[in-house]
Amino acid sequence: GDAYHITAPSEDGEGGARAMKAALKRAGLQPSDLDYVNAHGTSTMADWIELKAIEGLVGDHAKNLAVSSTKSMTGHLLGAAGAIEAAFCVLAIRDQVAPPTINLDDPEMETPIDLVPNKAKPMKIDVAMSNSFGFGGTNASVIFKKVD
Repeated sequence: GDAYHITAPSEDGEGGARAMKAALKRAGLQPSDLDYVNAHGTSTMADWIELKAIEGLVGDHAKNLAVSSTKSMTGHLLGAAGAIEAAFCVLAIRDQVAPPTINLDDPEMETPIDLVPNKAKPMKIDVAMSNSFGFGGTNASVIFKKVD
């Protein structure tokens, strides 16, 4: 964890970025290998911090990336959130569909990333990442990859 603050992430998203970089390194992948990210996305100011961290991680690949928050459909399941969101990633790979961020009508921030607003998006998904960023800087990212 980053232990930045008991409830807020650092404004530069460094803790989440570190978790995402570590997950990619352990998986032996590059940021450009990512197709879909299930964001921690709790509908707070932290969403934009996470999005900026993702943009910083993937660079120019942002225009090819889909990011959504399935919490928009399930609510925050607290300790179970990471498990359910990991399952969403596995299903996204199996079904080749990025789940939507429902009720996203007017994003507050410009981004080249496809936030998958309101409707699932059929797309090629071979690699998905699930982010779980918790209070006190307990940050984890996990990678799932399609197998042949």
